[in-house]
Amino acid sequence: MALDTLIFDLDDTLYPPSTGVWDAIGDRINQFLRDNLKLKPNEVVQVRDELFHTYGTTLRGLQIVYGIDPYKYLNYVHNIPLESYLQPNPALRRILKQISTRKVIFTNSDQNHALRVIAQLGLDGIFERIIDVLDVSPHCKPQPEAFQKALNLLGNLDPARCILIDDSLRNINTACELGFHTILVGNHNGNASAASVRVDTLEDLPLVADLPFLEGIWRPD
Repeated sequence: MALDTLIFDLDDTLYPPSTGVWDAIGDRINQFLRDNLKLKPNEVVQVRDELFHTYGTTLRGLQIVYGIDPYKYLNYVHNIPLESYLQPNPALRRILKQISTRKVIFTNSDQNHALRVIAQLGLDGIFERIIDVLDVSPHCKPQPEAFQKALNLLGNLDPARCILIDDSLRNINTACELGFHTILVGNHNGNASAASVRVDTLEDLPLVADLPFLEGIWRPD
């Protein structure tokens, strides 16, 4: 069955965790919790973990439990100097341009952050569309409802004709249950057996190009 779409996660997928981007965002999340929930420093990690594991993202938990404005949260936590962490990646751009199949972003961040990351990496014009956390509200990855809404927004796609490329085992597991092909990005200590294949970074995608479910997506230079 021919593939329709490659669906890419954003943070820690288009770039490796070693860049420090997510650590910087995490610091902003912690500060947001301290300022808006009036938490003591030693309470922040526990509350954040509870929200994340119970609701899928800290944001969704903040909306449901505390009535936090998602725009206020997203604008605050993503307000970091990306140029201090990310540089253009011409090698990745060449690899992604060789993939003839439609490519989109599906992220639990917002559109503005996604556009900034894409621009900083030099990947403008690669992705046809960005589906962000506000597009699939009130759901988020890894909830199956979020995936279904994303598929609907992309033209009622058949998940069997899509590949999810993501660094999160939770997201990969949901996608597999829904019938996606999946590529897990990064080093993981957990059980990654659900993923169709694993790569260390997106630059390693050519190493798995001969797998049957990837047949026909590569366009030679």
